[in-house]
Amino acid sequence: MRPMRPERPVSPSRRTVLAATATAGAATVVTGTATAAEASNASTRPPATAQPPTHELRALLREIDPARIEATVRRLVSFGTRHTLSTQDDPVRGIGAARDWILAEMRSYAATSGGRMTAELQSYVQEPAPRIPTATRITNIVATLRGSVTPERVYVVSGHYDSRVTDVMDATSDSPGADDDASGVAVAMELARVMARRRPAATIVFAAVAGEEQGLYGAAHMAARFKAAGTDVQGMFTNDIVGASRADDGTKDPYTIRLFAEGVPTSETPEQAATRRSVGGENDSPSRQLARFVRDTADNPATGMRVRVVYRRDRYRRGGDHIPFLEQGYAAARFTEPAEDFAHQHQDVRVEDGKQYGDLPEFCDFPFIARVARVNAAALWTLAQAPGAPRSARILTAALTNSTELVWERGAEPDLAGYEVVWRETTAPEWTHVIPVGDVTSHEVDLSKDNVFFGVRAVNRTGLKSPVTFPSPQP
Repeated sequence: MRPMRPERPVSPSRRTVLAATATAGAATVVTGTATAAEASNASTRPPATAQPPTHELRALLREIDPARIEATVRRLVSFGTRHTLSTQDDPVRGIGAARDWILAEMRSYAATSGGRMTAELQSYVQEPAPRIPTATRITNIVATLRGSVTPERVYVVSGHYDSRVTDVMDATSDSPGADDDASGVAVAMELARVMARRRPAATIVFAAVAGEEQGLYGAAHMAARFKAAGTDVQGMFTNDIVGASRADDGTKDPYTIRLFAEGVPTSETPEQAATRRSVGGENDSPSRQLARFVRDTADNPATGMRVRVVYRRDRYRRGGDHIPFLEQGYAAARFTEPAEDFAHQHQDVRVEDGKQYGDLPEFCDFPFIARVARVNAAALWTLAQAPGAPRSARILTAALTNSTELVWERGAEPDLAGYEVVWRETTAPEWTHVIPVGDVTSHEVDLSKDNVFFGVRAVNRTGLKSPVTFPSPQP
């Protein structure tokens, strides 16, 4: 006779956890999770929270086309310069010509969507400011694929279509900008093309922004508009310099992409900082949870890529279009190639001592860009199809006990099936244990909240899981 399934999953006890973590290679506490001894290998093995790609996602990834990506990069390069201060009314040269071509392409993708996708220009006039000597129109191209179930939940992917040479104020010299950042624009456009014919549950926004090289102006305008409208942006990725796999010393790493994700939130209030200092959580910002989700869903054979998460907001002395979103309180992260060749970005096109300088398409690796697009697609599509991250997750702290009680709000998704509690040692970078708890809004774990970190994630009926929410203390 088949044994009856227990009504509620059984959580690990302190005794079983201590036994498991004290001995290297001990049996896991919960099926499908890792022991503490194994947690140190998290960067070289799938996390306990990893999600295998669905058949639907695998089919989507197969449609991403390196040849189309190459054609997009070369077309953007053909406009000569895309400097933000370049001409906006020449039909063949300058940022205006690039803007019009991107909009036309996005509208052609939208035409295949059955009305679900729209493409539009998002413009404003930037008054004189650093690197903007005179009032200048900044224009983003924004394609929005409206969700069919929870359209109010939004995810954004972008690249910047402006370019520059050595002198950041030189708006007339040829500035091909193949890697920086036609590559990122090509990623966003290819995702728009492939996803336009599909029905995501949540809304996905595909953007090509301007003004990045002059000071992140286009992205700042877009993020501010989302914030003013009260838009629930639950994740944003910018792809900036994702076109090459060869470093300045000639070494190649064509199967790794870096993902920069901040720890302490840029928008953190003094009260939030005080809470963080008291309980920890420097490594558990919404952006870090977003980065872990990318590892969970996109670091696998279906994308052919390793996602190297870097615990920094960005590189030294550099910044990208995710930063304005961070400033508005949104979770955001930046994709960048594994090791840059600085002779091929922010450089006048020239030959010196037999060496070619300049950001030319001949230095791009188009199959690599396609794999970067697959990483983005795997994360974005799963985000859009899975439930949203749990809201108002709390650890109850009124009673001083050696167990942990967590509470959260139930999501409104019609296909919501339940929740999982995850935990890890405070020194572990990835979640190492998963506890299915069912369709409930509270759960008690027989582990001390003083010793480990906890999180909560939602699960839908098809088994897709949300990013983890790190709980705040509730007295």
